[in-house]
Amino acid sequence: MRYLTIIIIFIFSTQLSYSQTHEIGVFVGGSNFIGDVGSTKYIAPNSPAFGAIYKWNRSSRHSFRFSLIYSELKGEDGKSDDPRRIERNYNFNNNIIEGSLGIEFTFLDFDLHDEKSKITPYLFTGMSIAYHDNFYFNNQGNLTSENTSSLAYGIPMVLGVKSTLLDNFVIAIEVGARYTFSDELDGSVPDTTELIDALGFGNQNNNDWYMFTGLTLTYTFGKTPCYCLF
Repeated sequence: MRYLTIIIIFIFSTQLSYSQTHEIGVFVGGSNFIGDVGSTKYIAPNSPAFGAIYKWNRSSRHSFRFSLIYSELKGEDGKSDDPRRIERNYNFNNNIIEGSLGIEFTFLDFDLHDEKSKITPYLFTGMSIAYHDNFYFNNQGNLTSENTSSLAYGIPMVLGVKSTLLDNFVIAIEVGARYTFSDELDGSVPDTTELIDALGFGNQNNNDWYMFTGLTLTYTFGKTPCYCLF
């Protein structure tokens, strides 16, 4: 009886996994940084960003979503509207690799197995982790590497619009802010504790943000979904 139960559970789980609709594709766009160095404009891409995206559609209104995105965050005081930053003239670049996982909600039903064209706005949120190098500005205002790396945890807040495109393809345009629990992405707060008091600057009560703006193109596959309770 025990082996029969195991076999039944295995068959059920296998059929369930094949009955879901999946999406896999790419993200292409740009990034910009918002913090203690550089411009404070919210949507102003100044560096390419690209990556991969995967979605597991649990219903016509929500999906589990994972993405992996690479970009080089840049900040240039000379492009700020703040006269104090322009006079200071700091600049930095920091390569990041970000993974994010969460839930995407659509405002309208988005049944990929319906032959009619579909379009809907959507929201995505969850958790993100960005891998980046650590550095600081020395007393001469020059970037100095700490030869260490850190993980910046954050909350993605993404707003977009997506539409079906030809057979099995979905295209979307989205703008996504990342609020991080770190103030180290721009070098304003050294990672080394001994250096923080001497070389830290800016508003240390306000953490770093960065933005991704761009397009996603995904390919859909899988049988007609068995929509579940979660």
